[in-house]
Amino acid sequence: MRELVKPYAKPEAWRAVLQLVGTGLPYLALMAAMLVGLAYSIWALLVAVPAALCLVRLFMIQHDCGHGSFFRSSWANNLVGNVLGVLTLTPYVDWQRCHAAHHATNGNLDRRGIGDITTLTVREYLGSSRLQRLRYRLGRHPLILFGVGPAFQFLLRHRIPGARQWRRMANWLSAMGTNAAIAAVVGGVVLTLGIKPVLLGFIPVMVLAATIGIWLFYVQHQFEETYWETGERWNYDAAALEGSSYYDLPRFLHWLTAYIGFHHIHHLSSKVPNYRLSECFHENPPLHAAKRLTIRESFKCLRLALWDEDARRLVPFKALRQRRGRGNQANTKLARV
Repeated sequence: MRELVKPYAKPEAWRAVLQLVGTGLPYLALMAAMLVGLAYSIWALLVAVPAALCLVRLFMIQHDCGHGSFFRSSWANNLVGNVLGVLTLTPYVDWQRCHAAHHATNGNLDRRGIGDITTLTVREYLGSSRLQRLRYRLGRHPLILFGVGPAFQFLLRHRIPGARQWRRMANWLSAMGTNAAIAAVVGGVVLTLGIKPVLLGFIPVMVLAATIGIWLFYVQHQFEETYWETGERWNYDAAALEGSSYYDLPRFLHWLTAYIGFHHIHHLSSKVPNYRLSECFHENPPLHAAKRLTIRESFKCLRLALWDEDARRLVPFKALRQRRGRGNQANTKLARV
């Protein structure tokens, strides 16, 4: 499979520049129109939706830069990635290293916790205290996972250097440098237009874009027949092809999300730039065997919460109640005997 993908792991400068300009300029124009418009009318907030969609696409470009796949040149990738990090509120260097760890450990039960959606096994959940179970249930609730969580992560968590950033100077400088640049941009807008456009315009755009981004990341790995393994049984290629979905979106949405729906190919080789993922998929039928999710099917993933080691699939919390019910019935029959 990696041999099939290898020829596509070649960035093309003209396509990269076209994508960057074709997304960046509309985003800046939409944001300027909305921020200025909000000084006169609340209806300018309608521009927030297309602006957020452009921001999602810019994050995907930053994502490619982090993998060194958007341009051939590392300095070009790093320059664009750092600049986009100010717009996406995401420290580029720190996120880059965290996301690389996600690729290296995807589907590995022994190495969870870096860049993943927190996932417990059924045994781990049943062995947890009531407080730990409550915290896990709250963390997996859609309102937290796709509402409070994205807002907290991008507006606050990325602003505060954690233990990982303090251990590496480059990570710390990335976090604080991004904060300083964001403060300069926001401060300039406040001094020019006032605080209202920032509160009513910029924050809703950021939260909406973050929610869409977390949703995409969620359905790319949190589907029923995904892949989780332990120890030596874990395999990188199997995790890429079986633990990453093919999110079958309409053509326009594929374009808007920078083709991240072809996620199994991306995990097979992160060096394939986003603008070559679609052609790679359509020109290589063996890659069609990945788990396909339509938009309708993807919403069913919301109920999934725990990895069942015995059934080898993600299951909802209600599966535990059903298991207990079957266990009680079996005990009753045994007692009668």
